[in-house]
Amino acid sequence: MSSSNSETIENGIKQGLWLEYFTLSWNVVSVCVLAIAATRANSIALVGFGIDSSIEILASAVVVWQLRGINKSRETKALKIISVAFACLVLYVLVQALRTLASNSHPLVSHLGMDWLLATFVVMLLLAFGKFKVGKKINNPVLLTEGKVTLIDAYVAGAILIGITLNATLGWWWADPIAGLVIVYYGLKEARNAWFGSKHTAAYAASLTQLPLERDKVSGEVRV
Repeated sequence: MSSSNSETIENGIKQGLWLEYFTLSWNVVSVCVLAIAATRANSIALVGFGIDSSIEILASAVVVWQLRGINKSRETKALKIISVAFACLVLYVLVQALRTLASNSHPLVSHLGMDWLLATFVVMLLLAFGKFKVGKKINNPVLLTEGKVTLIDAYVAGAILIGITLNATLGWWWADPIAGLVIVYYGLKEARNAWFGSKHTAAYAASLTQLPLERDKVSGEVRV
């Protein structure tokens, strides 16, 4: 590996770590803000998104652990942990939506919750973009996968924001759980991809970065 490539990877790892540190900090604050907003509004959706933020904290912590000691063993373990985090996210959204529909829950208006969800939607989109860019630059499947966790986190924030806004303005209480169900498909897809990708990290990295796979002529191993 040339010195320029080594420097690029080293800088990319530093950028990835800073992205994850910011994500961790944002979501720690998010859990606290949402706890206050959910209590005031008696909102199941806001409580659930607090759980979603906790899952994102776990995923970010896993990526920090992996970036601090990149090797195949850590990549495999990290991808499996992120896959489980995706599965938990799907379970949360599904249970949350069905519970809200079954209970005919009508939460109170929460301006704090709506403001925070809007801010989170924007911030998570920017963070996801940054993780995709850095992950592609250093060809790191774990950072790329966690970027998808962050992207889905943004989608969840946007869906819940639309739901509670429609409830607040039009009284459409059912809009919240219906919007949340859209996330289930994407979460299941990425949980499966991350789990099976942990067994073939080179091929998985290529699928995430959309780079062509090459096969080593001597060893026959797949490489990106």
